[in-house]
Amino acid sequence: MLQALRLGVAGFGVAGLGLCGLGSAQAACQLVTATASEASPAGAAHSSQALVLQSAYELKRAKRWAYVTLYAHKVKGDPFWKAVRPNGVPSDAQLKPDIVTSRFYTTCFTGVVVPYVCTTGTAACGQ
Repeated sequence: MLQALRLGVAGFGVAGLGLCGLGSAQAACQLVTATASEASPAGAAHSSQALVLQSAYELKRAKRWAYVTLYAHKVKGDPFWKAVRPNGVPSDAQLKPDIVTSRFYTTCFTGVVVPYVCTTGTAACGQ
């Protein structure tokens, strides 16, 4: 069930960022995000980062880019249960610190019906 939920989120994880270059020699970038849940914060972080990576390589294929480079991009937590959390993740549910690497910005929080949820963002740039 959770695996199907995570894979469904990956399909919706790619959103336009509007950083397309003016010249053909410049790289174009798009924001890629994914949200995943697991029994532990580390597991949820790893799963959401893996989904972002998968979506970035799917974007690379779709855009027919020769390469893709990932840059961490800060994102807000994206709860699955928007009816329960219509204003996003409450501050008391957020886990700190955020996980930031050169490629991923991951924010984690406690879930409503699942123990832990993480949302990861990256700017996927390619040409």
